Amino acid sequence: MSKNTCTAARAEAEVNYTGAFLTMVFLFFIVGFLTTVNTQFQAPLKETFLGEMGAMKNTFATLITFSWFLAYPVCGTMGSRWVNSYGYRGTLVRGLAMMAVGLMLFFASAWGAAAWPALAISLGSLRLPVAFLVFLCGSFVAGSSATVLQVVLNPYLSSCNVRGTQSVQRLAIGGSANAIGTTAAPYFVSGVVFGGLSMESIDASMLMVPFLCLAAVITVIAILLGRIALPDISSAREASGEKLSRSVWSFRHLTLGVVAIFFYVGAEVCIGANITMYAIAQSLPSPALLATLYWGGILVGRLVGSTLSKISPRTQLTVTTSAATVLTLGAIAADSAWLLAAVGLCHSIMWGAIFTLAVKDLGKYTSIASGVFMTGVVGGAILPLLQGVLADVCGSWRPTWWLVVACELVMLHYALSGSRIKEKIQ
Repeated sequence: MSKNTCTAARAEAEVNYTGAFLTMVFLFFIVGFLTTVNTQFQAPLKETFLGEMGAMKNTFATLITFSWFLAYPVCGTMGSRWVNSYGYRGTLVRGLAMMAVGLMLFFASAWGAAAWPALAISLGSLRLPVAFLVFLCGSFVAGSSATVLQVVLNPYLSSCNVRGTQSVQRLAIGGSANAIGTTAAPYFVSGVVFGGLSMESIDASMLMVPFLCLAAVITVIAILLGRIALPDISSAREASGEKLSRSVWSFRHLTLGVVAIFFYVGAEVCIGANITMYAIAQSLPSPALLATLYWGGILVGRLVGSTLSKISPRTQLTVTTSAATVLTLGAIAADSAWLLAAVGLCHSIMWGAIFTLAVKDLGKYTSIASGVFMTGVVGGAILPLLQGVLADVCGSWRPTWWLVVACELVMLHYALSGSRIKEKIQ
């Protein structure tokens, strides 16, 4: 580490980051809430938009989640460039502006469906509403916003010096706020947006007012954020005009961390997004309850994880991936959506543990590493879509959960071996 970097690190250690930390925690809530709101529209829009898609309903419904998470590999490095060009606050404001645009596209989708319900693209004997394609565009734009926000949130929480905490704890606290959002989202969709109506009674026009209100709220938050002080953390990003001496991909533990996060987000979203459709296929009462229990388990686990100051991220990841594997195998054997919901408790601290291990000792590479890390989140696009295709092919969701088992085993390998640093990092 250079003398200048050491000096910057010492100066940052004297800054009070409490206010900035709480701001980041709140933004984590926003990201979690809106990410899960997006996924929870799969089941309702499957009924309202995809009635004429025949046996391809599950595949096209999972495109909603695919579009959101596809933004991560596309926009992750862009977020890193914005951090280096505009700083953390400027990047957050731009990210929130993108979120408002995405929400307005959701509004436009609902308005179009209500105004021109017959406007559709013919795919042979199938008909795909144009309003659904507009919704997918909104998912991608809003997902791009979530990508940019997390490029800031993760390294900032990891690096900001809040007395009495370690980085994995701060990420767990941010993750707890994220989980509060994800837990509230299923009932926001089923209770607030659709008023508790059955799937058959849902109308696309019900989406207009909620999304217009959400866009207004996000716009106000962006304006307020642009006016508050947010201390910089220069030691976690490259200086303006500085040329890094090596590729960030040359760090083995980071590269394997990107692989691990690909499978983690894939597993998390497979259950979180598709468990509702699994519950509907089993004719279980209150299918939204399963999603709420899953995300609620993540919330409880992250609250517990925020107190674990003496247990290493590697140990936390090893224990939770092992437990998640056992629970998923049990869910397959018993064909039980309830056991799948319990996996949320295990998934709770995996993100923070993987991120902490992946960026360990990277210093000025941390900011660009965070952007690279975000590319792995595309697992949340690919694996749930693959699961939807498998559900259509197999005619059942039950065998598709083997995909989650494979994901847990990849993460277990990262905890035991891939996360170990094999070289001294300068």
